[in-house]
Amino acid sequence: MSLPAAALHDTPASAATLPPSPEAVAAVTRALAAAFGNRLVTSLAVRQQHGHTLTWIPNQPPDAVVFPQSTEEVAEVVKLCGAHGVPVIAFGTGTSLEGHVNAPFGGVCVDMSQMKEIIAVHGEDLDCVVEAGVTRKELNENLRDQGLFFPIDPGADASIGGMAATRASGTNAVRYGTMKDNVLALTAVMADGSIVKTSTRARKTSAGYDLTRLLVGSEGTLGIITEVTLKLHGIPEAISAGVCPFPSVKAACDATIVTIQSGLPVARIELLDDVMIRGVNLHSKLGLPETTMLFVEFHGSEAGVKEQAERFGEIAAEYGGGPFDWATKAEDRSKLWQARHDAYWAAKALRPGFDSVATDVCVPISRLAECVEETKRDIDAMGLIAPIAGHVGDGNFHTQPIVDLNDPEEVARSQGFIDRLVKRALAMGGTCTGEHGVGQKKIKYLEAEHGAPALAVMRTLKRSLDPQNILNPGKIIAL
Repeated sequence: MSLPAAALHDTPASAATLPPSPEAVAAVTRALAAAFGNRLVTSLAVRQQHGHTLTWIPNQPPDAVVFPQSTEEVAEVVKLCGAHGVPVIAFGTGTSLEGHVNAPFGGVCVDMSQMKEIIAVHGEDLDCVVEAGVTRKELNENLRDQGLFFPIDPGADASIGGMAATRASGTNAVRYGTMKDNVLALTAVMADGSIVKTSTRARKTSAGYDLTRLLVGSEGTLGIITEVTLKLHGIPEAISAGVCPFPSVKAACDATIVTIQSGLPVARIELLDDVMIRGVNLHSKLGLPETTMLFVEFHGSEAGVKEQAERFGEIAAEYGGGPFDWATKAEDRSKLWQARHDAYWAAKALRPGFDSVATDVCVPISRLAECVEETKRDIDAMGLIAPIAGHVGDGNFHTQPIVDLNDPEEVARSQGFIDRLVKRALAMGGTCTGEHGVGQKKIKYLEAEHGAPALAVMRTLKRSLDPQNILNPGKIIAL
């Protein structure tokens, strides 16, 4: 498939910092319809689905949605849009939380859901190559019979391309790292339509600039990721998981800090405060005591897992934690971790009919207890329902105000709370987002975190790689 050559030159290219003209959008839409047929959709319902943001930012739909089936087709779409100055927004599964997939300037959404090929699995090298539309669960279903798994597990069944673009994380990050640690190479379509391969399958390289790390976390603003080469891991011989109650958030955080500082190789250590546990019980029918909990998991040999669990039990007891409730059967562990992954929806069960505005920060592990405790006090002072859950083994936690978006005063209180949360994290040497990304919502915090000179470098990179600002404009960097 190729687009008509004339379609690339019907109108001059224009900057995308303002919405493109109706004529430019019409020209692009006609050319895409001719090339893609029914894989080009312009119905309002589908366009609004692709602008869904799970935030209080209004839905900003694209002008059209196209469903490519190859890297070459993505390149054709980008070339066409570039010729007309029309924005291009990459879309994985639409589960990002900070407005990443909104189209504030209109344009064409490139939905990667038909790019599902698992291109190669190299079991002997512990890596694989997949197209961007493969989801994490689909990949692990494919890998299971080979005794392998991919460990990065954000709450949603996100696409691998979207996870790379947002530098995603999850419950396993404390042991296995985040997407930046597990992506070896990428194939990406750049703003001029060129196709770039950023690296090889080698586990280390000193050859040239690290384009892989540049694109991982760039949120589709520097290039559209179409293929990803990932590190894999062997499925552990033994897995032990359980829940441990604590008398307070501070006690649970202090136990986490000591666990990490002592070098205990915990695979997962997740905090859920008493409010989140109430939501989890309502949504997932767990019947847990409504107090602060740590969900914990260990990977390794039978003897190693037993020893690790016993040592963690000793640490927890020092901070008033326990008793443990261990999930020894695989189905019980799955139920436990599915409940944790469903925490976003569980939080909404605390106030049915209202909207959830999830946010996250990350701080150095030594400041975790202080940051979470101050955040809990702020929530109480504001009279908010805002449960807390977090991947606390690496200092990352989330809070989720449940808000009546039709009440301006309540929205203002919630926005003020999130502003203070970010300022608190930054003051403690942390970041405005550990894994959600910047999107639209967190642009305003970047200068405070990085400083004006660093932000200027980011803008220079953006302008150099995307001079028309057509790749996901209005995200990360305000131009």
